[in-house]
Amino acid sequence: MSDETGTRPDLTPGDDVSGYVNDPDDFGLSAKEAEERRSLLESLGETQHGMGRFLARDRSLPLLASNLTMQQLKVVMSLSFLGSASGQDLARELGIGLGTVTGIVDRVVAQGLATRHEDPADRRVRRVELTPVGRDLTAQILDAGNATWRDLLAHLDLTTLRDLDRVMRRVLDVLSTLHPACPRD
Repeated sequence: MSDETGTRPDLTPGDDVSGYVNDPDDFGLSAKEAEERRSLLESLGETQHGMGRFLARDRSLPLLASNLTMQQLKVVMSLSFLGSASGQDLARELGIGLGTVTGIVDRVVAQGLATRHEDPADRRVRRVELTPVGRDLTAQILDAGNATWRDLLAHLDLTTLRDLDRVMRRVLDVLSTLHPACPRD
């Protein structure tokens, strides 16, 4: 739903969505159904938050084992999605200055997670890309918790798994509509 400026806000997990819940007319809901919808959204948000806290307790996760700062992590993860990027590309992607990006990339390169090389199309441009070690780290970070999630799902009955699959596919459909630039794996 749009806020008062007419734009949809970017929400993150755990954000209070009560002010952004669609009006009952948006879904043709009665007032009672709209209240149930608001209640379900609140409950689902709390459930997601609780699951996130549970899954984050695993201190063996690669993200927690790494010694990356938040800015370095953002560069590494951006490179994992972009592939090869110039400093300008990274600065734009992260919304920070080129000078700041250069320092962060220097430290990521020093840790052996990325390399710099000349752009074959423009020798004035230096491109940054992950090393095999950097790609391995990002794969581990992205896959972290997957084993725990699969173990949890293995304890659900077939009917529940079918329902969850249907719901998760619908959630991905909505996500791809809200964020069309995000790849759908």
